[in-house]
Amino acid sequence: MIAEIGHFALVLALAVGILQSALPLWGVRRTDHTLMRLAPALAGVMFVVMGIAFACLLTVHALSDFSTQNVFRNSHSTMPLVFRLSAAWGNHEGSMVLWTFTLALFAALLSAFSNRLPVDLKAATLAVQGLIATTFLLFILLTSNPFLRLDPAPAEGRELNPVLQDIGLALHPPLLYVGYVGFSLAYSFAVAALVTGRIDAGWARAVRPWVLIAWIFLTLGIALGSYWAYYELGWGGWWFWDPVENASLMPWLAGTALFHSIIVMEKRNAMRVWTLLLAILAFSLSLMGTFLVRSGILTSVHAFAVDPARGIVILVILSLFIGGALALYAWRAGELGPGGLFSPLSREAALLLNNLLLATATATVFVGTLYPLALEAFSDDKISVGPPYFNLTFGALMVPLALCMPFGPMLAWKRGDLLAAAERLLAAAGLALVAAAIGAWLTQGGPLLALAGFALGTFVIAGAVSDIILRARLLTSSPRTALSRLAGLPRQAFGTLLGHAGIGVFLIGVVSASTFESETIRTLRVGETMSVGAYELRLVASGPRSGANYQDVVAGFDVRRDGISLGHVESAKRVYLASRVPTTETGQLRIGFGQLYVALGEVGKDGKVGVRAYWKPNILLIWFGLVMAAAGGVCSLSDRRLRIGAPAVARRAVAPTVTAQ
Repeated sequence: MIAEIGHFALVLALAVGILQSALPLWGVRRTDHTLMRLAPALAGVMFVVMGIAFACLLTVHALSDFSTQNVFRNSHSTMPLVFRLSAAWGNHEGSMVLWTFTLALFAALLSAFSNRLPVDLKAATLAVQGLIATTFLLFILLTSNPFLRLDPAPAEGRELNPVLQDIGLALHPPLLYVGYVGFSLAYSFAVAALVTGRIDAGWARAVRPWVLIAWIFLTLGIALGSYWAYYELGWGGWWFWDPVENASLMPWLAGTALFHSIIVMEKRNAMRVWTLLLAILAFSLSLMGTFLVRSGILTSVHAFAVDPARGIVILVILSLFIGGALALYAWRAGELGPGGLFSPLSREAALLLNNLLLATATATVFVGTLYPLALEAFSDDKISVGPPYFNLTFGALMVPLALCMPFGPMLAWKRGDLLAAAERLLAAAGLALVAAAIGAWLTQGGPLLALAGFALGTFVIAGAVSDIILRARLLTSSPRTALSRLAGLPRQAFGTLLGHAGIGVFLIGVVSASTFESETIRTLRVGETMSVGAYELRLVASGPRSGANYQDVVAGFDVRRDGISLGHVESAKRVYLASRVPTTETGQLRIGFGQLYVALGEVGKDGKVGVRAYWKPNILLIWFGLVMAAAGGVCSLSDRRLRIGAPAVARRAVAPTVTAQ
């Protein structure tokens, strides 16, 4: 009965979605405020109904109802409850329900927390959200219904993919989906602005918090997915330039550019056309990620193996939304006007350069990801575009971007002084040189590129701190006055500090782990030792261990340096009982910001154990930096100026489409 309730809820949500997408738009067209004010109520109903559908999906998985096809294919009664629940979205059908539920959640939040929005802009935005939800509900009901029944009902299920039975993958998809779907609001705002003609600083202020929320969750989702792949797959790397990884990176890059563009538009009413385009592209790239994961054209641990015919349907949906929005943009963007003017040396220009570099980086990832797929589709030739291409092209763009980051906050709006900004950053540059010198001493001269990377990361961090010091006048005022100024700074300033410094920390982690990693591969018996970097690992125990739905062969190691014990680390080879699929359960021992990383190979009958061990200096700074950046977003989001809401500003004269009939 629960599955039938869930199915009915999806059908009801489709009906509500049709009303939500049609009635408010008709009200905008007719200037009918009654119809326009239906949009928030319908968005609230949509959220409740989709919540019921998603709750029903979670329930049938929690109860191991194998008469439901989706549960039978993706769950097993011996799986722990947390993985039975995560199995609800660890498949194509369930993930689409989560995707649409998140879409309804954002629409409901917009309805509740945007009372100061002009009624026509709010109605049009919610109508576009309803149209997106309606389209995906049609797709779910016609091709991907998660509530289909099996008759007769099987006694047991097939089990969730073993590599997905991990807490990291229980949390990674919801975080990622909030990021993906969050950009749908930016898309809806952009389309609504093009329809209603409301594109001004008030529009930018209204959309900015939603873009920031999406960016925060997407950052955390990417970070968690990266860390999961690092410790679960046993390869020892933190980013593989996998096409599905790239599918999440591209909207993150576009969203970063969008957020900075919105700041310029809010402050200076400039870059309006560019901001609208980025809003459309950020969500378009999120839709592209949805297509790549579900199309069947990729072979990836991240991808859902589904019927390619459903991928064609998603491609049609993607084409309609992207093509329709870009066509509307081409029709209306020329009427928006240039907005505020600014000097080539100004904060606006610095943010524009930032956006151009981010957009170009997005394009390089886009080409490297899709070109091999397009070539194979049209010529049957197969090529592989891997890390050498991405490291060269993407890395070459990130270096100037990082160099420019500290300069932006130092430049004045409209017209700045580059020489004065450089003088303010002299201390940061000096600290960067000191960091390079310390790196050269610690690594006995180390690779020059690595030393340059240390210097660059330090420059970004010190530049972010310098901005706060100068704004609060910490070095030129009395301690009491300086602290008072510091406390009076807007939270957005501290958010910028955390965000930029987090990127600097990330860079130092990448350089350290990529350049100074050590690897050793050996076969050991109990009592034997091996060295990796400056550390010694001694195999002290090896044997079987049983879990709820798996069996392990576990190896335990003592870790020493210079004869001093540092701790114990365990690694295992795991076999899941239902599917008999083997996995590698790596062990990590944190030492400072570095890790000893141990993965087991084959376990021989003679007692020998294959061991692959790495020393990864400062690798934890990679994820710590990303979490810092996300924390900066949260800090900015808490700024009172974003909580007040957008002022009700007069609509700019732009060939209005709202006409009385």
